[in-house]
Amino acid sequence: MNTDFIEALSEIEREKGISKELLIDAIEAAMISSYKRNFNTAQNVRVDINRHTGLIKVFARKTVTEEVLDPRLEISLHASREINPNYQLEDIVEIEVTPRDFGRIAAQTAKQVVTQRIREAERGLIYNAFIDKEEDIVTGILQRQDQRNIYVDLGKVEAVLPLTELMPTDKFKQGDRIKAYITKVENTTKGPQIILSRTHPGLLKRLFELEVPEIFDGVVEIRSVAREAGFRSKIAVHSRNAEVDPVGSCVGPKGLRVQTIVTELRGEKIDIVRWMESVEEYVANALSPSKVLEVQIHENEKMARVIVPDYQLSLAIGIKGQNARLAAKLTGWKIDIKSETQAEQEFGRVKTYTEEMHQDSVSID
Repeated sequence: MNTDFIEALSEIEREKGISKELLIDAIEAAMISSYKRNFNTAQNVRVDINRHTGLIKVFARKTVTEEVLDPRLEISLHASREINPNYQLEDIVEIEVTPRDFGRIAAQTAKQVVTQRIREAERGLIYNAFIDKEEDIVTGILQRQDQRNIYVDLGKVEAVLPLTELMPTDKFKQGDRIKAYITKVENTTKGPQIILSRTHPGLLKRLFELEVPEIFDGVVEIRSVAREAGFRSKIAVHSRNAEVDPVGSCVGPKGLRVQTIVTELRGEKIDIVRWMESVEEYVANALSPSKVLEVQIHENEKMARVIVPDYQLSLAIGIKGQNARLAAKLTGWKIDIKSETQAEQEFGRVKTYTEEMHQDSVSID
């Protein structure tokens, strides 16, 4: 190796941000192993690379002793003082043992070390770039698929989208663009591993943040999300500005904003409801599109008993209990739904909770 090699390391330092000094230290350490392996020696050696010329020297390190038991590791006091009269017992003497053809081995070793360090540095940069995108949306291209995963090209790295994280309505083929939510970024021995999902509630939240400027600006806040991916979702929103309608902002002009999200989610139905500080009102909104007559709160059990008109009972419960289940997830309250007739039979007269919902919720198919 020569000055060109040192210049190359300096260039790597400038372009990749890898310290030249750390690279040289790593090369020296690797060359010690190469020397021992190629020259079949158990000597204690040190490799030195001149930082200016690139010249490589190998030194055998021997301990000064009175009696030499292993000449590969030890040197007598008399022999050491022939080299330098100042040596004392237990000092370390370095004797150059650079092999004549060591340059070829050194070059191969240096190339391997530098390549490995560059690869590690690039992996580190990719990891640092994507760890900040955890719990965010990315768009990539479907590269390939096996029995368990879809592999998505994100440019500098290939992400993994497990088939279990696909929506039932998702149909993709090679080359398709996929928008997904990053659930985890791990730094493994094989490089950064990025796990994606299209079923995570965070995907719905991020899509609204992208499509609704009022949410992105912080005027409208998403308070809660409940989702059964591919079928139906509920999202509770609240406005920090009394003059801004949170539900209307999410729906957008002629429903354009929410329709864009519905299209991305392959027709998933979305109920947008107004978050309310009053639990009764919040639970009533969460059961949209069903009308609600009364909400009775049982604090100790954190349960809400909801009474709906007879003709609205099946709508309030939803197909296979879906509407009620999502409302419970959204609000964090157990919800017991009864029809007006059932409530009258069990509890007597039902008082009217509200005559109309004042546009506090909207359902988008």
